[in-house]
Amino acid sequence: MSGLLAGKRLLITGIITDQSIAFATAKLAQEAGATVVLTGYGRLSLVERIAKRLPEPAPLIELDVTNDEHLAGLPGKVREHVDGLDGVVHSIGYAPPSCLGGGFLDAPWADVATALQVSTYSYKSLAVACLPLMDRGGGVVGLTFDATKAWPVYDWMGVAKAGLESANRYLAMHLGKHGIRANLVSAGPLRTMAARSIPGFEKFEDAWAVRAPLGWDLSDQAAAAKAVLALLSDWFPATTGEIVHVDGGYHILGADPT
Repeated sequence: MSGLLAGKRLLITGIITDQSIAFATAKLAQEAGATVVLTGYGRLSLVERIAKRLPEPAPLIELDVTNDEHLAGLPGKVREHVDGLDGVVHSIGYAPPSCLGGGFLDAPWADVATALQVSTYSYKSLAVACLPLMDRGGGVVGLTFDATKAWPVYDWMGVAKAGLESANRYLAMHLGKHGIRANLVSAGPLRTMAARSIPGFEKFEDAWAVRAPLGWDLSDQAAAAKAVLALLSDWFPATTGEIVHVDGGYHILGADPT
């Protein structure tokens, strides 16, 4: 991928461990010639340690996407490191424990609202906050998990992802006049920290490993990361509002092909 993103300035959110899609995206972006700025929230010291494993140093900005002051101050903090942005990666999602693992019928609205604000509404919030930095146009890419189906144990996070997929279409419609594309990558299940927080996640693992037409490697974050970077490159100049599936082809199946 050398040179694919030469000269691009990217803001990448959501790095928690080096097993995350966000980390793989940042690593491959730097290797492809991009300048990367990271954001984190909460455990910043952990993010700083993980960021040191990247090929090149990358500045880290504290950002709580539910905090209006953080969002309003983001352009100024980004400009301390780069003069603008060509791409933004939204790799943020959270649902309280009551919203996962079979608790769909019992989860209280306060917890559901948290899941929707962090996992869905923040996609729009982040894009709008970065808009002043993207005067040359560019792309926004988020991460989803196929929300056209109801998945065991995924519950309200599945609803949040359905909202994210709808929000992506509206964001694409409204950002088009600014020359900004909005797309999602729908990745298959991966053994990330986020996945481990979902009770019963192994149900996804078993299905994908056996049924995906191309097979599926539960520890390969690079496949999804490459799709993210391709969408941020100059090779998709007229693609927006799209969902690119990186799941070994699992989403095409109507029944077990074996």
